[in-house]
Amino acid sequence: MLILASASPRRKELLSLLVKEFEIQPADIDETPNHLEKAEEYVVRMAVEKAKAASIKYHQQVGAHSSAVFLASDTSVVVDGHILGKPTSLEDSRSMLRRLSGRSHQVITSLCLCNLEQEHIATQCVISEVLFREISDVEIAQYWKTKEPQDKAGSYGIQGLGSVFVRSISGSYSAVVGLPLFETAQLLAQFGIHSLEEMSHE
Repeated sequence: MLILASASPRRKELLSLLVKEFEIQPADIDETPNHLEKAEEYVVRMAVEKAKAASIKYHQQVGAHSSAVFLASDTSVVVDGHILGKPTSLEDSRSMLRRLSGRSHQVITSLCLCNLEQEHIATQCVISEVLFREISDVEIAQYWKTKEPQDKAGSYGIQGLGSVFVRSISGSYSAVVGLPLFETAQLLAQFGIHSLEEMSHE
């Protein structure tokens, strides 16, 4: 059984393209970056901690007699080495989007797969470059009213209205949305889950 350690509807939708059946076990962890922690190290640590927390929770509920595999992911928007989290207010959102306006930034998405006993842990990090056009303060205020940026790292969603700010992207579109499909399929194969082969048995 595959368990997605996330409550994100975007990750659920993307994973459903690869795997027909999976369960969801959200992981509640402290997402505070460590002092001087690099962005890549942070997102990988977050994915690992989410996967481990979900496996512990699942173990307590179901017991040790399971062959469950846990998938976790974390996405951060990074500009000038600074991690932009989720905005808590319009002012917070305005500050982030002004910082991203008219320039490029990185979107770093990590993956972690592990088995229930945490004996086998595999991680990967995917970095994409996103270039924004100039954004006006009026656009930022109107965008905030749509509520789309409120639960998004960097205060925008590339799969939604936020796409109007994106001039170009170099890297993985699905990783920017929240789950890099190519890399996820590669890691799932390491755990014996082969997306297209599974579908061929339907």
